[in-house]
Amino acid sequence: MTRMLTVSLVTLGDPGRLTGGYRYHRRMAELAPSCGAAIRFVSFPERPFPLPALAGRAVLRQAGADADVVVLDSIAAAFLAPWLPRRPPRSTAVPLVGSLHQPPGGIDHGPPRRGVQAALDRLAYRHARLLLVASAALGEELAAAGYPRERIRVVPPGRDLPAAPSGAAGRRGDLRQGRRVGLLCVANWVPRKGVLELLEAVAGLPDGLATLHLAGDDRADRRYGDRVRARLARPDLAGRVVVHGPLPAERVAALYQQADVFVLPSLREPYGTVWGEAMAAGLPVVGWRAGNLPHLATDGRDGLLADPGDVDALRDALARLADDEDLRRAMGAAAAERAAERPTWARSAALFFSALREAAAAHDTGPA
Repeated sequence: MTRMLTVSLVTLGDPGRLTGGYRYHRRMAELAPSCGAAIRFVSFPERPFPLPALAGRAVLRQAGADADVVVLDSIAAAFLAPWLPRRPPRSTAVPLVGSLHQPPGGIDHGPPRRGVQAALDRLAYRHARLLLVASAALGEELAAAGYPRERIRVVPPGRDLPAAPSGAAGRRGDLRQGRRVGLLCVANWVPRKGVLELLEAVAGLPDGLATLHLAGDDRADRRYGDRVRARLARPDLAGRVVVHGPLPAERVAALYQQADVFVLPSLREPYGTVWGEAMAAGLPVVGWRAGNLPHLATDGRDGLLADPGDVDALRDALARLADDEDLRRAMGAAAAERAAERPTWARSAALFFSALREAAAAHDTGPA
C-alpha cells in the first residue's frame, strides 16, 4: 500500500484567491486524498514587496515540520529564497519542489521589481529538486534560460469544469440580453489582461451585435481598475457591458454554458486556464497571438487570434463570430474536441503527486 505523502505548499496570502495559480493549487489539495497525499498551505503574509521575506524563517520552519516534500509556489519563491541557503544540507533537508505558474521575475511587475525578483526566484529554484511548470511553453522558456530539462516536469491545469449550481447553468445564448451574441471574458483587472483593449473593440461593434460579460476581480489593480471603470462610463458602452466582479468557480462554469464566445486579449499567460476551460465548454476563443494561446487554439479552427495590440483586428474577429452562427458552432465544436485531448484535473493531480513522490524518493536514497 502506498504511504501517505504529506506536502507543505508555500504560497503568498490567502490560498482562496481567484487566480489561475491559486485555483490550480486548491484543486491539487482537493484531489490529494485520491492520490494518497495531503496538502497543507503555509502562507507568507501579504505585504508590499519585499517585506513578506521577513517571515521567511518562520515559514520555512513551519513548512518543513512533519512534511515529506515542500512545494514552493512561484508567487512566493522570492520571499523564501534568502532563507534557503541556511537550510540543512540537501541530503538531510526536506526536499523542495518548485511549482511555477510564471517565469522568474513574474509577469505583472515593472522592470525594477522584476529584475530583483528574478534574481531571488532563480536563487530559490537552485535549491529545488524538481520544477513543475504549468505549460510546455513555460518549460521551454526555463530550459532556454539554462535550467536542466531533466529537472522540469510539465503538469498543466485540468480541462474539466466544476459543476454549476443547480439551475444556474442555463443555455447557450442566455447572456445575449437582446443582442446577437453573448461575449464572456474571465480576467482580473490588471494591464496584461487587455480589458481596456477589449472594451475599445466592443465599443466599435454595431450596437445590436454583442453584450460583453466581465467576470473577475475588478480590484486587483486599483489604478487600472479606475481606468476600466472610466472607460465603461462613456456613452458608447452604455448598456453593452455587464460587470460580474469576482465569482466562485461554479458561477463561472455557469457563465461558460451561457456564453456564445470567449474573449481574453491577454498579452502574457504562462498557461491561461480560462482559455482551456472555455474550449472545454465548447466556446470559440478570441485573443492575441501571444502567451500560451497559440499553443491552445489554432487561428481559424477553434478560435480567432489577432496580433497583439491590434484592436481593429480584435473587433473584426468578434464581429465575424457574432455575424456567423455556423462558424461559431463549428469553431466551438473544434474547441471542445481539442480540449478533450488535454488532461482532466484528476490526471493532472496524478502527474503532480507522482513528481512529488519522485522528489521524496530521491531524498530517501541520498543527494540528487
